[in-house]
Amino acid sequence: MTPYSCMTRDALEAEYAKVKAEFEACKAQELSLNMARGKPSKAQLDMVSDILTTVQTADDCFDDGIDTRNYGELAGLPSARAYWAEMLGCKASQIFVGGVASLNLMYDVVARAYSHGLKNSPRPWCKEETVKVLCPAPGYDRHFMITESFGAEMIYIPMTPTGPDMDLVEEYVKDPQVKLIWLVPKYSNPDGIIFSEETIRRFANLKPAAPDFAVMWDNAYGVHEFSGDYVPFPDILSMCAEAGNADMVYEFASTSKITFAGGGMSCLACSEENLKYLLDLFGIQIISQDKVNQLRHVRYLKDKTHTLEIMKRHASILAPKFQVVSEYLSREIAPLGFARWNDPKGGYFVSLYAMPGTAKRVWSLCKEAGVTLTNVGATYPYGKDPDDSNLRIAPSLPPVAELEKAMEVLCVCLKLAALEKFLAE
Repeated sequence: MTPYSCMTRDALEAEYAKVKAEFEACKAQELSLNMARGKPSKAQLDMVSDILTTVQTADDCFDDGIDTRNYGELAGLPSARAYWAEMLGCKASQIFVGGVASLNLMYDVVARAYSHGLKNSPRPWCKEETVKVLCPAPGYDRHFMITESFGAEMIYIPMTPTGPDMDLVEEYVKDPQVKLIWLVPKYSNPDGIIFSEETIRRFANLKPAAPDFAVMWDNAYGVHEFSGDYVPFPDILSMCAEAGNADMVYEFASTSKITFAGGGMSCLACSEENLKYLLDLFGIQIISQDKVNQLRHVRYLKDKTHTLEIMKRHASILAPKFQVVSEYLSREIAPLGFARWNDPKGGYFVSLYAMPGTAKRVWSLCKEAGVTLTNVGATYPYGKDPDDSNLRIAPSLPPVAELEKAMEVLCVCLKLAALEKFLAE
């Protein structure tokens, strides 16, 4: 294949006619395929459904003398707190066990910051003239949705191969109005970046002007390798404590992509002082989370070693799907020289950078041909990709056969949008 940038206009026009015909053939298939969100597939959910048998009778509901059917244990079952402490490398006394989604806990922390302030806040954030939030991007769209819903000013921080641009982060936190940063430190959503140890250390040693500056450490993919061995990851809580910033970080994790996305177990990890402060606020809202579900998870997942064994089974389902994405892009797009993408070793996404100025057009063409992608711009603050380039591919949900069809359509749409732009220029 000849790169599009090296083609004559006559060659570009001939290629456009060919690709346009391929696009019309895709439309004629009347497909309805979805690669918009990182959902576990039915095969993954079926694989772990024996979790439902771990608590079956009334006698099964007791855990070390605690009747999980009743009120109490606001911070979570001791066994569940111990499980998460091992998973994250912190202390059980730093863990709050939540419900289905860690996103709910993230929202709760931000909501408490606005309504009451965090432990070190001089005042509730709702009484601040301006609240600014650092948003490394491309990033997780729901982080940005939470921020925008509270009216905070979002500041775009570019991502690098080792994490966010730390020079910018360190400069921005000198502003006392900068109160928070969102982070997915391992297999970041969507770029699949693992933060370097230097980046993590620089976060731990931040010197923010705001006494209540919060590092929202969304460790969503901490054990989610699908290629190669498990990659150990530093404990941000202990690193912050060593740097004198124990209260700065709030870490989140869940089993949403380990057991059931719709029936998992989440956690918040923070300093013991932060947790004490938050428990006083949470105790007004709830008496306890679903402890029967916590018990179900502890008995099924057991410990980190057994959890990693389960993740290998997930990997056997996920790896072939990411391989399909890589093979199609490498074969159909790489030789043409107008796009780039990541080949992650874990997580749930492939971050594709189309020819600048064409992502919206690619998305629209895919929709027309029956393939749904994440909304263009969703991975950036305010939904505005400055280059109109990033497309987030979520290959986990469709079966391989459907994924191959979706990738065929996507590649045709990438080519068509690029050719339109080359010809317009």
